[in-house]
Amino acid sequence: MLSESELANKVKAYDKNADEAALRRAYAFANKMHHEQKRESGEPYVIHPINVAETLINYHMDATSIIAALLHDTVEDTSTSLEEIRNIFGEDVAKLVDGVTKLTRIEWNSDKSKQAGNFQKLVLAMSQDIRVLLIKLADRLHNMRTLTSVHSESKRIRIAKETMEIYVQLAERLGLHALKTEMEDIAFRILHPDVYESLAVRLNFLRENAGNLIPDIVADLKKDMSINGIKAEISGREKTPYSIWRKMQKQNITFEELCDIVAFRIIVDTVGDCYQALGVINTKYPMIPGRYKDYISTPKPNGYSSIHTSVIGPKNRRIEIQIRTKEMHEVAENGVAAHWSYKQGSYEGSSQFKWLRGLLDIMEQASSPEEFLDNTKMEMYADQVFCFTPKGDLVSLPTSATAIDFAYAVHSSVGNRCIGVKINGRIKPLRTMLANGDQVEIITSKVQNPSPEWERFAVTGKARAAIRRFIRNQKREQYLELGRQIMQKDLKASGKEYNEKDYVPLLGKYKVDTVEDLIAGVGEGIYTAHEIIIQIHPDMKSTMSTIMESFKKRTTRIKKKPAGRLQIKGLIPNMAIYFAGCCHPVPGDRIVGIITTGKGVTIHNLACKTLEKFAAEPERWIDIDWNDDLTQAETENEEKTYTARLNIVLLDKPGALGLLSTTVAKAKSNICNVNTVNRSFGFLELLVDLEVKNAEHLENVIDMLRTCPVINSVKRI
Repeated sequence: MLSESELANKVKAYDKNADEAALRRAYAFANKMHHEQKRESGEPYVIHPINVAETLINYHMDATSIIAALLHDTVEDTSTSLEEIRNIFGEDVAKLVDGVTKLTRIEWNSDKSKQAGNFQKLVLAMSQDIRVLLIKLADRLHNMRTLTSVHSESKRIRIAKETMEIYVQLAERLGLHALKTEMEDIAFRILHPDVYESLAVRLNFLRENAGNLIPDIVADLKKDMSINGIKAEISGREKTPYSIWRKMQKQNITFEELCDIVAFRIIVDTVGDCYQALGVINTKYPMIPGRYKDYISTPKPNGYSSIHTSVIGPKNRRIEIQIRTKEMHEVAENGVAAHWSYKQGSYEGSSQFKWLRGLLDIMEQASSPEEFLDNTKMEMYADQVFCFTPKGDLVSLPTSATAIDFAYAVHSSVGNRCIGVKINGRIKPLRTMLANGDQVEIITSKVQNPSPEWERFAVTGKARAAIRRFIRNQKREQYLELGRQIMQKDLKASGKEYNEKDYVPLLGKYKVDTVEDLIAGVGEGIYTAHEIIIQIHPDMKSTMSTIMESFKKRTTRIKKKPAGRLQIKGLIPNMAIYFAGCCHPVPGDRIVGIITTGKGVTIHNLACKTLEKFAAEPERWIDIDWNDDLTQAETENEEKTYTARLNIVLLDKPGALGLLSTTVAKAKSNICNVNTVNRSFGFLELLVDLEVKNAEHLENVIDMLRTCPVINSVKRI
């Protein structure tokens, strides 16, 4: 733990104008206010804010940020008031402390609504001053470093999940590579301990048998650069277990098939030297096809620039090489912190943070915190594809984005009026996925008329939120019109006139803002016309009762006992359904229903190739989804399982099937059917049907299988 003098000296070392007295005062104040408090590990609580401050010092943050980091928990966890912070340390520090306090005041928990609502506060706070987010990320990093001290396993898992879903993604977008990598590796170890341990054992084995592999390859690369007159710093590193596991997942390969477990970095002086170094590498060593990426000519949204290539390098090893300048390396490691200016400290105009303004657009159009969280998660996880408008303007979208996403990326009004698209001069369907370099021209009409079907193939959160907003508004108009008709009909039967002003006194009771909200509620079935009318016209109570009794007599039916909660949302109760054997959908998959004559509805995975047969019959498609409430609240206590099919290639040797079966059992699954597809050259290809609870359970099974030494590849059918 840094002492008061050490902390002040470290800040003064890179910022001579820093207020040393204020730094020392903040250190002493934090120590005093947290003096009696202990962390769950038993350590003094003040260790936490000092560690948070030290992380920001390593990024050379301004003194105001360091002071706020030291004080960030005082308002929340001690008797200190924000006014006291403002009086002692000034307005800037108080604003940062207040921003961080607001983010932590509502604890993250398994309640998705609270999580989503807090994330909205997070985005709003960081939009005002990005230093709030940097302090929060440093706070989360230290909490992750001490996560093993948390006694509750469920709490550790919850913290690890939210770190992966929210904080790791935000750190990546800000370019804080070292912070991001450390957080995700700790979270990975908590969430997937068996997979982590298996990968760690394999890495240790390779390390013990490789000897001086990294130093030898570094020496060879230095020699190559020196001979060609290129001044370069070269280093090698071993990839983390999480980055290896993620690549195995993404490419559907085994540990042995990875070519870049070890990566090397060449740092040079100029951009020209980058391409000269690349030329030296490509001239001497065979390049692995499809493994070259130039992020210098087209940087990532977070500002990252570098050249990536993979070759059969020295010692005949397949290696990854990154080539960049010193400035690029600083940005790659420290991201936004690398650009920090002590005098300006403003990022409002930076193109690097266009994604942040995009999140704010989604927030404005989302109907609920949950919808906002779902949409922003998709935004943050996605890779990018770059397309151009007819005028040559660059538009960045997530991979798999369609023409609809492009239209809404240009402007919400363009998306709402979109009726067609030209891609590279040719008319294409709106569901067409875009590729890098496509020139996209959106064809619009004067009428706004988004289709609910668009949401099936919209990928970006902004597009999905805008479509949902339009459909909601359209439905509201329909509910409002229906509500008016119902009210007018009932009033007319009693000889009364319909006047919306009469119902203003009821707004407070029904907690609505306008009379239109109240009438729309009648049309939607939230309220009845009877209960609304008699509160304004008590004399109609007997008349309305007579009308209601007459209606009940006409519509009385034998009540049936409920058949249980629907497993699928969007279907009529008691409708016959069955799950397609071609794609084996499980809870968590995106699904669609196809009306099948004489059978009912067949449930397909939205990625199923069989759906191509029904492309020309949209009337047979039903918009459905899993019952989230059911799967989250009720399935925990039930034994319901679903069948998923995997294609597995394993080594044809004694004990292989037994090890496969043991791994499946360890993942808490069960094999219900096995078919041999092919047997040749020492390998056995199998179709294996497994019993799983949902998509997440299936992914865990696949992760475990990919670490099994006898398995060559695993792919879901």
